[in-house]
Amino acid sequence: MPLTLEQLTHENFSDALRIDRDDIPEVWVDTAATLMETTDYGAEHHLLGHTYLARMDGRPVGLILIGEALAWDTDPEEMRCKPFYRVMGFAVDQRYRNRGIGGEILESAIRQVYVEFGKRSLALGVHKDNTRAGAFYERHGFHPTGVYEGSNEYYLRIIE
Repeated sequence: MPLTLEQLTHENFSDALRIDRDDIPEVWVDTAATLMETTDYGAEHHLLGHTYLARMDGRPVGLILIGEALAWDTDPEEMRCKPFYRVMGFAVDQRYRNRGIGGEILESAIRQVYVEFGKRSLALGVHKDNTRAGAFYERHGFHPTGVYEGSNEYYLRIIE
């Protein structure tokens, strides 16, 4: 059953709401509603990137936003020297976890953004208590920086 990605829109937003992520605290990962607001903000301000709704056999199984990183005061030093993308709000339906689908969603979304907008290094935040997410991102080439924004540690995947 192949994975497909489509851009999150107001037309398919109700499908995004069907992703079961009730076991993930909102302080760890933004809700679908917050991602839709962020997506609208990015479109209104002509920022590079997309929010993707991932499907398997037509069923919604995940959401991920990869977009142009606006500068934040808390950004690590490495992010201040060149353009970055931020990975935001990545969640996989709990019924589809631990099957490699999350990695497939992440890497597919990154490839699509690279094709459409060009390659850039990536940044994301991992809540200090979400050790499984930290290990997942490390398996996908991100490294923890020891730099925090609140309770979230920055992880970077640098492209030289």
